[in-house]
Amino acid sequence: MIITRARPTDLPLLLQYRQEAAAWLRELGIDQWSNAFPEDHILASIEAGNVFLLKDGPRTAGTITLDSEPEPDLWTEAELREPSMHLHKLIVSRAYAGQGLGSRLVDWASDRTAQAGGRWVRINVWSTNDRLQAYWGRQGFQHVRTVVGGGVGGAGVAGWLGQRAAHRNDRHRFVETT
Repeated sequence: MIITRARPTDLPLLLQYRQEAAAWLRELGIDQWSNAFPEDHILASIEAGNVFLLKDGPRTAGTITLDSEPEPDLWTEAELREPSMHLHKLIVSRAYAGQGLGSRLVDWASDRTAQAGGRWVRINVWSTNDRLQAYWGRQGFQHVRTVVGGGVGGAGVAGWLGQRAAHRNDRHRFVETT
């Protein structure tokens, strides 16, 4: 499988993946991603080169956003001075669920962050999604704290903060193309 940067023409696919993930979460009784997400925010991330697609031949198996921009009002000034990358919107297509691709994407993000000189891979998680918080814990993320408010769109629920030390690794076994 390869990882490649998303292009603006991929925006409809990325929106479809978010809707698919939101529907799956609803089936589990989780209200995450039930709010509208600003398309212009995703497009700006694509144009900045921060959105990546995991490709399995011609099919897209998943997506991940990795950037140096934390969500507003979540991290302290001291934390923001530490070199880090922020992982957002990791989605594996339901057709590829259960194959460990999420873990491999997290390893890729850790490797990429370390290559860029980052110390931490950071995330902010829906504060009411205990299952997702447990998933991130299994991926090596340590809970930093939970804050109220902040986040894109003012949803105020993306406040479970976690971080994992970045380190070089090749466990992901993905080939990155430019």
